[in-house]
Amino acid sequence: MANVSQLQAVSGGLCPRCRQGKIFKYPIYNLRRFDDMYEHCPHCGLRYEIEPGYFWGAMFVSYALSAGVALVLGFLVFYGLNDPGGWTYVLIICPALVLITPINFRISRIVWLHYVSGIRYDPGKTSEF
Repeated sequence: MANVSQLQAVSGGLCPRCRQGKIFKYPIYNLRRFDDMYEHCPHCGLRYEIEPGYFWGAMFVSYALSAGVALVLGFLVFYGLNDPGGWTYVLIICPALVLITPINFRISRIVWLHYVSGIRYDPGKTSEF
């Protein structure tokens, strides 16, 4: 397989080490199983959860993404609806944050694996099983 850039691997939800194996088992539109991850990369065998509780750190990424979305929506509501009452903000921003939960969940874990874990790209890595 041709070399995949890190940005392509992040956007495709691929392993940070081999950039070929998928991180998540099911497509994002499967709302009952959107959070199911492979324990190991199906291609190179990398264990995704490096240590127990490893993905707790991804909550910080998730929080930043949610805050950014809420901030942008708040500005759009403020300027688009001419500063309506407080409940209008709540009724627009809260459902939007709930709707992006599957996307936010996946992006935060993928970003955490690719940019914080210290796992380096190794195209020659084969299965560890």
